[in-house]
Amino acid sequence: MSSATPAPDQASPGAGTAEARPVALVTGASRGIGRAIAETLAAAGFTVVVNYASSAAAADDVVATIEAAGGRAWSHRADVGDEQQVEDLFKAVLAREGRLDVLVNNAGITRDGLLLRMKTSDWQSVIDLNLTGVFLCTRAASKVMLKARRGRIVNITSVVALMGNAGQANYSAAKAGLLGLTRSNAAEFASRGVTVNAVAPGFIASDMTEKLDKEAILQAIPLGRMGSPTEVAGAVRFLAADPAAAYITGQVLQVDGGMVMR
Repeated sequence: MSSATPAPDQASPGAGTAEARPVALVTGASRGIGRAIAETLAAAGFTVVVNYASSAAAADDVVATIEAAGGRAWSHRADVGDEQQVEDLFKAVLAREGRLDVLVNNAGITRDGLLLRMKTSDWQSVIDLNLTGVFLCTRAASKVMLKARRGRIVNITSVVALMGNAGQANYSAAKAGLLGLTRSNAAEFASRGVTVNAVAPGFIASDMTEKLDKEAILQAIPLGRMGSPTEVAGAVRFLAADPAAAYITGQVLQVDGGMVMR
């Protein structure tokens, strides 16, 4: 294994058998940051469950890329903001793999708009997926991890949780809620050997940032550039799989080029 070998609090892969691999579930893994996380964890020796909500073709492409590189992955469609679909997702993971070692709560949407004009439905849809969805998935994962007395959970929040952002009251509120959820769950799960941390990306080059005013953005970033999905994935891999992160819980790791320094 490489330096990204799964942590000692998880069972390590056996003599090349797929059954012995630790298992990671990544929500919203069909594109962008989620895809980079899925591919990075697969390269680290995990069987990766690629969760997606709409594009089966995109999820299948992630699985194919992982398998072409010698990894193991499969996909499962589920809206993680829906309680029944979350229950079905975790039943499928346990039925097929019999274990869950890592959960990465990455799925999220934006419905931007000034608060004065924001529709209640746009507020609620963002809260339902970006915050309630993490609660639902974490609750389901905790039943498995606490019983096994091992596991790592990584929540993808955002720097807007720390600084706010005009036109994103719903998104900022949901991502800020993840900070409290992360720390509360870390306190609850620590005695059973389960760590819970968050990664807060800044501006990451993706289809979501293509239409933004890049000149203004870069002026606010000390490193002078946007980040890449693989750089976020590297931070997630550290918290989810590196033995050196076994004593880290309830923390927020910013991957933002120095944009928010506190």
